[in-house]
Amino acid sequence: MLLLRDPLELSGKAVFIPREVAPILALCDGTRDVAGLAAAVSIRYGWQLPLYLLTDLVEALDDALLLDNERYAQARAAAVSEFRSEPFRQPSLAGLSYPAEPEELRALLHGFEQEAGAAPAAPGVRGLISPHIDYERGGAVYARVWAEAAEAVRAADLVILLGTDHHGGEGEVTLTRQSYATPFGVLPTCTTVVDALAAAIGEDALFAGELFHRDEHSIELAAVWLHYIRGGEPCEVLPVLCGPLRHRQEGGEASVIPRFLEVVAESTRDRQVVVVAAADLAHVGPAFGGAPLDALGKERLRSADDALLAHVCAGDAEGFLEAIERCENANNVCGVSSIYLALRLLGETAGERVAYAVCPADEADTSVVTIGGVLLW
Repeated sequence: MLLLRDPLELSGKAVFIPREVAPILALCDGTRDVAGLAAAVSIRYGWQLPLYLLTDLVEALDDALLLDNERYAQARAAAVSEFRSEPFRQPSLAGLSYPAEPEELRALLHGFEQEAGAAPAAPGVRGLISPHIDYERGGAVYARVWAEAAEAVRAADLVILLGTDHHGGEGEVTLTRQSYATPFGVLPTCTTVVDALAAAIGEDALFAGELFHRDEHSIELAAVWLHYIRGGEPCEVLPVLCGPLRHRQEGGEASVIPRFLEVVAESTRDRQVVVVAAADLAHVGPAFGGAPLDALGKERLRSADDALLAHVCAGDAEGFLEAIERCENANNVCGVSSIYLALRLLGETAGERVAYAVCPADEADTSVVTIGGVLLW
């Protein structure tokens, strides 16, 4: 079976399609009604299907809001309106992946700090690479990098949070004017910078995937640590979901990245800014569609991560991206765009890896997720 699900989850429903029927989906391109679909199926595949079966299929897709039609457009518009009317973006993982109660959450994060044996805060930090894996597996790495960045984080009046868009949206960068809440309170989004970006690039380009902010965990998990390290004191944030990079592809002139970098630099010139890339590294093994990893495979993976993080610590954004492109991201690094944009926003920078972990991703320990904590000066 194929499972079809709208990443925005507008209907809360999914449709299971038998594999044998899947080729029909290729013909659902908006140019045919049900009768035309039946004719195309007959001509293309030689199948004589009764109209009621195709009608049932189309109705099931429509009911799950999986057709690009007026009903879907209305549902999406209603969801956007509802999201924007809320006082803030609710923490989607509170009570699920981490405690919803502030004191319980504070105790959990403090425990990770004790486990990590975090070093004293390092001066002069301008940015950091933080994981976005769950705290249970990545807590010690989170604790080490955020504790060492604490001095800069507490002094910042704006933190740019660059998170991975796991929904696979088409936008290179996706913004929202909604503020992000944590169990410690609300981190207000810097609408001044958002408005400047919208004026320069356009609302359509920057907000098409805004609903992905609703339950994207990458920014949320970094925001919780930001708020914790600041002792619950809020500061302005610029939450940015990072999607596929197009500026290096053929026809890259359509990319918004150069203008994004320019406007953010102009809009934050007089601010005390810290840039955070909420990014995991490799995702390898059967859990991610690959071969099982043995001890040798894990060592090779560590070596590959070492090479990537060397580019990061050298402030070499282009070298980092070229290394990913050369191997066609064979290790499924989840955070390429956010790390790249962090390095580009910081400009001339250098860093230090302060933490690294290989986290299990299946019960047999043949799949792993690797994470790292990096400070950037």
